[in-house]
Amino acid sequence: MKATGIGILAALFFSVTFILNRSMELEGGSWAWSASLRFLFMLPMLFIIVGYQKNIKPVIAHIKKQPVAWTIWSTVGFGLFYAPLTFATIYGPGWLVAATFQITIIAGSLLVPFLSKKKKQRIPIQSVFISLVILAGVFIMQMEHASSVSITSVILCVIPLIVSAFSYPLGNRKMMQVVNGDLNTFQRIFGMTIASMPFWIVLSIYGLATQGLPSSSQILQTFIVAVSSGIIATVLFFYATELVNHDNQKLAAVEATQSGEVVFALFGELLILNAPLPSPISFTGMALVVVGMILHSVVSAIGQRKKELSHVKVSGNN
Repeated sequence: MKATGIGILAALFFSVTFILNRSMELEGGSWAWSASLRFLFMLPMLFIIVGYQKNIKPVIAHIKKQPVAWTIWSTVGFGLFYAPLTFATIYGPGWLVAATFQITIIAGSLLVPFLSKKKKQRIPIQSVFISLVILAGVFIMQMEHASSVSITSVILCVIPLIVSAFSYPLGNRKMMQVVNGDLNTFQRIFGMTIASMPFWIVLSIYGLATQGLPSSSQILQTFIVAVSSGIIATVLFFYATELVNHDNQKLAAVEATQSGEVVFALFGELLILNAPLPSPISFTGMALVVVGMILHSVVSAIGQRKKELSHVKVSGNN
């Protein structure tokens, strides 16, 4: 229960991203500043955290060994993940963006054959079928959204989120292969933040050229996002997974708590932004997304348990 509670708390802090990005958009803030400022704020915070652990030198040394790989996959995993996600808030409310982004689970399954170093790795068909539940939920919500806005707005909301959903697992898994266990989680995040800086600097220049300097309100809100989602939520989620790392069923329960981001984003917008209540149809789509995410975690836990039992039987026979 403790780990699950911490996981839910992490989802709450993660949802701040969707709520405040939408808030900044409604206030007229540039999406480019909303995206770039988050990582510009995260850099010094991560520097302090990793520096306190005296783990900065190994990160710099690792980046120097493979600068091209670090730059490419950090830009994909952070830049092409977060910039499109922020851009999508122009055309859809935060809860819709949060729910649609969950197709990243499907993206992760489809990318397995291309990312795994093991031979004959196939797309996990069972996961793909469960992912169709999430996809159905997203489709229902976006169709409902399309009834109140132009088809162009729907496309400009969905396409960036598809790019974001694929970039997130692609960039992060590729970086884990590059790191190959040489760095811990905070070191990897710190290194990816450093390596993606050229992207964020270019994006901030674009924001400056098109919108001018960000307002004090946007600066404050992006700082809150950086602290809430970039630092607190990440620490809480990894702490929760470490607590139950030995128990796959409990680990699955912790992973499933992240579906709470959709719910928290909705209630956050209702309370903070006075957003209109979604229709019953949208609630149905949202429920399908949450159910699909929970099913993914449960099936993953069952599959892992079967592998462990099989391994035990083989070891026993030997």
